[in-house]
Amino acid sequence: MDHPSSLAALDERITGCHACPRLVAWREEVARTKRAAFADQTYWGRPVPGFGPPDARLLIIGLAPAAHGGNRTGRMFTGDRSGDVLYEALYDVGLASRPTATSADDNLELYGVRVTSPVHCAPPANKPTPTERDTCRPWLVQELTLLRPTLRAAVVLGAFGWQAALPAFAAAGWRTPRPRPPFAHATRVPLDGITLFGCYHVSQRNTFTGRLTPAMLRDVLRTAAREAGLRPGEWE
Repeated sequence: MDHPSSLAALDERITGCHACPRLVAWREEVARTKRAAFADQTYWGRPVPGFGPPDARLLIIGLAPAAHGGNRTGRMFTGDRSGDVLYEALYDVGLASRPTATSADDNLELYGVRVTSPVHCAPPANKPTPTERDTCRPWLVQELTLLRPTLRAAVVLGAFGWQAALPAFAAAGWRTPRPRPPFAHATRVPLDGITLFGCYHVSQRNTFTGRLTPAMLRDVLRTAAREAGLRPGEWE
């Protein structure tokens, strides 16, 4: 398969992927049946591409789109409570134009930051299989390759994303430590030219129980932004 020459071309290809039958069936079923609160809306129902500028210095890597979030809106972490937490924190540290993400046409802008995930389709029970993760990996590898000229830091949300991200960075040409470092909140791993940060996922299970607080998330994002050379407020 030839590699796209831009993130826009990559995003377009991602939206047409049908590689994982279980995920295709689930995302399309959810788009048909919908949630009662969104019954009048047309669901995206396809793989969700990354979101953010093509010259991002900081990358945030999640897990997968939510069934009634990104799978509905067509944009990463948009229209669900996990996204509410993430984008409010990005806004608080000066990396987003607004604290909410409600739809793909809400005029939200990210400043020097791109958001993606190792699995681009909404999975049943929010749990992709290892095979689905590995099948989707080439998309992340290509995204990292295209971002490499500007990328200086990455924040990985949760252990699943961490396990998916390290092999992808290696496949994209970065030297990664051996043995691979385990996931931990606020851990930092220097690669050649960038720094990888671990952060608990912004799932409701973590945010409702206090395992991840807004202050904890802001601290990781602020540290990663400094590492990436981003200056909050420079876009105002």
